[in-house]
Amino acid sequence: MLKCPALPIRYSDLIRKEVVNIYDGCKIGHICDLEIDTLCGRVNAVFVPKNKALFKKSQYYCIRWEQIERIGCDTVLVRLTKPAPPKPEC
Repeated sequence: MLKCPALPIRYSDLIRKEVVNIYDGCKIGHICDLEIDTLCGRVNAVFVPKNKALFKKSQYYCIRWEQIERIGCDTVLVRLTKPAPPKPEC
């Protein structure tokens, strides 16, 4: 199943989109980073910041590419039964 729009999408366009969980309708946030497999040139996961507190170490939700259901004009729909545990920044 093709999960990307008909036209190629840029990273700068992707990070402006809001991520919404279709399981419960919760807004998770905006994409801030990608994990890319450089050997085959595909996106493995996207990262969404969990907290926006100043002076704290950032934590991220890691959403695997397989969990992305649809990339729309304004939102990215993902299927998470419950949000993935946040990953601490290295």
